[in-house]
Amino acid sequence: MKSRRGELRLLFMTYLLCFAIFGNLFVLKQPFDKGALVMALIICLLFTYGYIIIRKFFPDGDKFIIIFTAIFSVIGIGMLYRLNTALAIKQVVWYTLGMAGFIALVVLLPDVKTFTKYKYLYLIITLILMSMATFIGTERGGAKNWVSLGPIGFQPSELGKLFLIAYLAAALKDYKDIKTLIQPAFIVMVSLGFMVLQRDLGSALIFFGFSVTMLYISTSKFKYVAVCLLLFLAGGFISYKMFSHVQTRVDIWINPWADPTNKGYQLVESLMAIASGGFFGTGLGMGHPNFIPVVESDFIFAAICEEFGIFIGFGIIILYFLLFYRCMRAALYVEDKFSQLLAVGYSAMIASQVLVIIGGVVGAIPLTGITLPIISYGGTSMFATFFALGIIQKISEEG
Repeated sequence: MKSRRGELRLLFMTYLLCFAIFGNLFVLKQPFDKGALVMALIICLLFTYGYIIIRKFFPDGDKFIIIFTAIFSVIGIGMLYRLNTALAIKQVVWYTLGMAGFIALVVLLPDVKTFTKYKYLYLIITLILMSMATFIGTERGGAKNWVSLGPIGFQPSELGKLFLIAYLAAALKDYKDIKTLIQPAFIVMVSLGFMVLQRDLGSALIFFGFSVTMLYISTSKFKYVAVCLLLFLAGGFISYKMFSHVQTRVDIWINPWADPTNKGYQLVESLMAIASGGFFGTGLGMGHPNFIPVVESDFIFAAICEEFGIFIGFGIIILYFLLFYRCMRAALYVEDKFSQLLAVGYSAMIASQVLVIIGGVVGAIPLTGITLPIISYGGTSMFATFFALGIIQKISEEG
């Protein structure tokens, strides 16, 4: 009962947040922007429907996961509506599909533990998706990680990491000794190799993050983690020496002010936007986030900090931490080793993605061209995140 009251309070606060953001957008334009209120109603109806379905038919699972996704979608779509109305409408479509997929996974999927037998299918799909952009991909932002099939463009690695985690969970659940780790280690190295060839530094960092986390959870041996870290550092150094793109990213990270109007322009504008917003922000619609290139996807966190303030930026980070906690909590309560590793892997995937993109936006690590889960514009990322959370929601029901 206490948990139910907590859920309802958080849900009520999400409604207030939604109408506060879109109410502000409503009055920004003259005449008033009625589309902003319509957008608010659509978003509220979507996540309310999802919450009711999960609460009514699956009362034993974690309900906070779907509420956290609602908060992130409200902030993300609200910021996108302020930046580019057309992209915000597309993002609502992606959010609708993501929410539908989330509910379908929870409602229709049988017990997750029954999928452990498809280990080699996961392996084959992983290798296909990881290698796809290397051979038929197109370059965007310096990385060759996009594939276009007719009018549809997507990042195969976003989907590939879902199957890589499923493969690792199936392979590591039966860990006995170091011989058990040879095949999964080879698959991870091949996947990282394709990311290096595609010059996709961000995805490589994410893959390393969740792979090492799953390795440690399955073996409880820190020496394996230390070896992986040394190998990753060596691979990063070799990549730095081989690829000028990586060298440029590192040089910008070390000193973006050396070339603030060219190579360092994106990071400089990001840092200036965050600084100009201060603790409380300039106010929604009162900043200049459009000065930042690719602000709708890679740098939306900087736009949020400029107009909502650094306090809200910290709040978003805390909410991601709470989402990570709720997802890892699902792993603690399930007995099946495959399901446990799957929940850990998907939780670490989302957490790694948040740390990598926010770290790049604030200049803590070299820039990477990835999205902030659910908040940034991007259909492939939205689908991958909701798929991962849907599986975790299912696991929480089983636990």
